[in-house]
Amino acid sequence: MPDHDPVLIVDDDKGHLFMLKTVVADWGHAVETATGGAGALKLARGKKYSLILMDVRMDTEREGLETLAKLRGGEGPNRRTPVVIMTAYAAWQDAVDALKGGAGDYLGKPLDLDVLRHAMDKALERPAVGEESGPGLPGEAGDIGLVGQSEAFMEMMGFVLAAAPSEATVLITGESGTGKEKVARLIQKKSLRADRPFVTINCAALTDTLLESELFGHERGAFTDAVARRDGRLKTADGGTVFLDEIGDVSPAFQAKLLRTLQEGEIQPLGSDRIQKVDVRFIAATNKDLERLVREGGFREDLFYRLNVMHVRVPPLRERKGDLEALADHFVKAYAAKNKKNVKGLDIGAVDAIRRHSWPGNIRELQNAMERAVILSKGDYVCESDMAMRFGPASPSSGPAGSPSGADARETGGPLTIAESERLAVEKAMSLHGGNKTRAAKELGVTRKTLAAKIKKFGMWGRKCRPVRAWGHGRIWHPDALYGCSASAVFPPDAHIGGRTGGRRRFATGDGQENLA
Repeated sequence: MPDHDPVLIVDDDKGHLFMLKTVVADWGHAVETATGGAGALKLARGKKYSLILMDVRMDTEREGLETLAKLRGGEGPNRRTPVVIMTAYAAWQDAVDALKGGAGDYLGKPLDLDVLRHAMDKALERPAVGEESGPGLPGEAGDIGLVGQSEAFMEMMGFVLAAAPSEATVLITGESGTGKEKVARLIQKKSLRADRPFVTINCAALTDTLLESELFGHERGAFTDAVARRDGRLKTADGGTVFLDEIGDVSPAFQAKLLRTLQEGEIQPLGSDRIQKVDVRFIAATNKDLERLVREGGFREDLFYRLNVMHVRVPPLRERKGDLEALADHFVKAYAAKNKKNVKGLDIGAVDAIRRHSWPGNIRELQNAMERAVILSKGDYVCESDMAMRFGPASPSSGPAGSPSGADARETGGPLTIAESERLAVEKAMSLHGGNKTRAAKELGVTRKTLAAKIKKFGMWGRKCRPVRAWGHGRIWHPDALYGCSASAVFPPDAHIGGRTGGRRRFATGDGQENLA
């Protein structure tokens, strides 16, 4: 039996209450029950519970939410106890209020017992409400990477949790990089089809013929290269959920075929005269204004209404400023674990820089920035200089002619690619260790052979990495003087490139100091 306090179940439906008590007790929990909010509050004042499972509509339509508010506002032993709300009347405002009130989850009736057990396990694993600031969120949200507490985010979550238990088609809209696929996955995980297939199709990536074949399947010889019969993704997903990403990019011809499937639950494979029944729930997403496309004739009005039964708008990051630090910290910890680095979080300077940036690429841009920062970080905490963003200090390039440098990427407003981030990491390690490849490789956590391959791949310098030699001053390492780089990357802006002595470049800086490299 689990080593914790009992679970309190609150429901005015005595038959449902008895069923839940029996099931939860079979899972090894001690269980107590109440048939209304007043009874629950009386019990909660005198005994500590590990979890409270409570219905919304009892004697009044919002009795469960009112009871939750009294629990959180009181001083009893259950002020911070996790609460899972359940309801047969899913409404987005109830879901928003439940999450803002500190509920750890919001489940629709009839309850899927596997979903209930998972929700209870997650609620019992999380810290008590109040030990971490902000409202509650379903455990699956954090698992997927949906993190936040802002007003815009919680409003979106309310729609998600209200839509999830239904069988309605859902249309998710939002700018690129806002996390629409993650929202779709949460809807599926909170639905009655959670244990069934979840199939994703990127509609913009395929031609009409390939998209039709991918979704509906085809017979042998239906088109060029159709050398064998193949079931479509809709058949594979039978009983589950299909996510149609970039639905705004499909052609009018394909829209008509998709409409029939939505209306009739039927598919006809390419090259076949057989009609097949399928049972799937559709979730679609787009970054386009479908209502405008309907007015302009670019999207079928009847298909739009079929898709837009439930609408979830994913807010851009500029509307979620209060979530920036939590999101960045989430990504830093995830990439630190992935890259086996001992990075614990962000320092004050990094947090300030993140708040200053406008994040036009939304969560995708923030995620990529935090991955780069973890890769480049050499301490326990990410600092501003690690992030290599437009708000960071300029970083000299040591790439081949014509390749974009970190500074160039910032000046043009574009984020660095992963390859550019790797190059910056190699530069930093080589500079830190005076060009010693063995020590630099150890710093980066790779073999010397791998480091040498990276150096060759990026065309950073020739066979040798030589430090700058200053007249009369012995060997002086200049972090950008990587042998074989272009002069503009290696030498200071005011340097005068002279002749060559012993195969080395002679140059003079503005202060008259003459150097060889």
